[in-house]
Amino acid sequence: MAETDQIYLKVEHLTKVMKQQVILKDINLELNKGFIYGFRGKNGSGKTMLFRALCGLILPTEGTITVGGIQLGKDASFPPSVGVLIEYPGFLNSYTGFQNLKMLASLNNFIDDNRIKEAIRLVGLDPEDKRKYRKYSLGMKQRLGIAQAIMEEPDLIILDEPTNALDSEGIEELKKLLLELKNKNKCILIASHDKEELEFLSDEIFILEKGKIVDHYHLQGVEK
Repeated sequence: MAETDQIYLKVEHLTKVMKQQVILKDINLELNKGFIYGFRGKNGSGKTMLFRALCGLILPTEGTITVGGIQLGKDASFPPSVGVLIEYPGFLNSYTGFQNLKMLASLNNFIDDNRIKEAIRLVGLDPEDKRKYRKYSLGMKQRLGIAQAIMEEPDLIILDEPTNALDSEGIEELKKLLLELKNKNKCILIASHDKEELEFLSDEIFILEKGKIVDHYHLQGVEK
């Protein structure tokens, strides 16, 4: 098998121009399942916009994004199996956490209530909690956002600042969960300002500045 056939997510010369401004410039990536990839950069560096493009939420001005052999914007609008948390999670205030996830799961309709409850437990919440979402703390809201990203057991998991609003216990639980998902052969992308947390989790880190990848490095042999 040729090397390119083994690449799960391939980005070639991705450029995005919005309102005559270059938001992403000549991004090239080759990412595989079974790895965690970290993306670091200041606010406005392009991390969130890159993640939006990889999810199919925005189309490239130039270049291509291929996930699992499917080119976004040509063969399909979205990756075939993806879970996403970008910016702040949005749910219905008058529903419980379980009700919110059940409604989202009904769109694809291939997981049952037991799997939804399992995902809620995995992020440290109680699926039987009858509180409405409006009563959730910021940390609980973030945990529920992570639960919706992983509940369908997608091949590609994209998390933008997943430790936002989490306490130290929540961060440790998230690290454990992400390493377990990596071992289940998921391709995981994380954006974070926290260099230490990102280096603990990641196999490879990409540094973004002004919409460009200006550096990247591997973290092989790091004890997780």
